[in-house]
Amino acid sequence: MYEATAPALARAQSLIRSIPDHPEPGIVFRDVMPLLADGPALHATAAALIAPFADSFDAIAGVEARGFLLAGVAAGLCGCGLVPIRKAGKLPRPAGHQEYTLEYGSATIEMQTDLPAGSRILLIDDVLATGGTLRASRELLQRLGYVHAGTAVLFEIADLGGRARLADDTLRTVFSA
Repeated sequence: MYEATAPALARAQSLIRSIPDHPEPGIVFRDVMPLLADGPALHATAAALIAPFADSFDAIAGVEARGFLLAGVAAGLCGCGLVPIRKAGKLPRPAGHQEYTLEYGSATIEMQTDLPAGSRILLIDDVLATGGTLRASRELLQRLGYVHAGTAVLFEIADLGGRARLADDTLRTVFSA
């Protein structure tokens, strides 16, 4: 049910574009919008994100903003709920927040407590770069009383060392950049 074929994933990966110097000089932005616009590619990547975690989570948390899109499709595939992890000030009822540093500044994320305490949450985002956003998201989940069931990302930029900083033995990636 959640399987994605190697050809489908190779095609999906070919749709990801690299945009140099965005949002700042020296940063290479990975544009996944062409992948998101392609139904079969989107389905294949969402299936690949959740496959390693089958039957181990109750809901999916998507990290703003592109992580929402992937997490929404993944939640639809497996019939579970979705909770957003948003930038500060975007939620009407922030239940918790976590500050963190990213490769070009700092930020704060927030999440509401709309699931029962103890729910097993699969964390999904589009990119693992330096690991700051995902680490902050995982800490926020745990502080709010949820169980971190795993972390799935569309792709990892290995040269930035996020995997080591994240220190998450559940981390699974679909692609490497």
